[in-house]
Amino acid sequence: MQVAVTNPSMHMCRRVALVSLLVAVLAQVASANSQTPQQHPHPQNTKTTTAPKKPKDTQKAPVSQQSKMPRAQKHDARHEIDKLEETWRSSILKGNSVAMKDLLADNYVAITSRGTIQTKEQALARLDSGRAHYTSLELSDIKVRFYGTTALVTSLAQVTGSNADGEDISGSFRYTRVYARDAQGNWKIVSFEASRIRQSGERR
Repeated sequence: MQVAVTNPSMHMCRRVALVSLLVAVLAQVASANSQTPQQHPHPQNTKTTTAPKKPKDTQKAPVSQQSKMPRAQKHDARHEIDKLEETWRSSILKGNSVAMKDLLADNYVAITSRGTIQTKEQALARLDSGRAHYTSLELSDIKVRFYGTTALVTSLAQVTGSNADGEDISGSFRYTRVYARDAQGNWKIVSFEASRIRQSGERR
């Protein structure tokens, strides 16, 4: 039986070599780790999204068409208009062109029941001519609306009369009259329109 004889110095050399190799490998690994850039996780996008704002509605709320006038002032203005309406009615019945001239504005324009245009001068000339003779002129259903310095008057008129040819001009009419304050603050008639109310079976 042979017994292997080992050399202690040889074992020691091998150990030293293995340790040296292990140290070298560990050193390379450590060096590689130190050179590799650390990757950081991407930060979460913390930007918050907001809902788009609705465009502002630029359309203004509807405003009342009829201007608001203090009650006392409106009462006084209505009283003035009522008096002027009576003056107009009386001037037509009496053929008073002087009083009518003071009522009408210089730029007065009328649309007659026949659809013709009539200026202030033409209206006064017709009144002076006496071509139309009215025996009665009754106004009812009078409505007055104020728009600042303008007044709109609508009414129902029952007319009895005849023209120069003896033709009967009686009938029912809808009147629309527009008043405006002049530079002196006086109400003047700037527009007038007469529309005949046709009865069933009546010829145009």
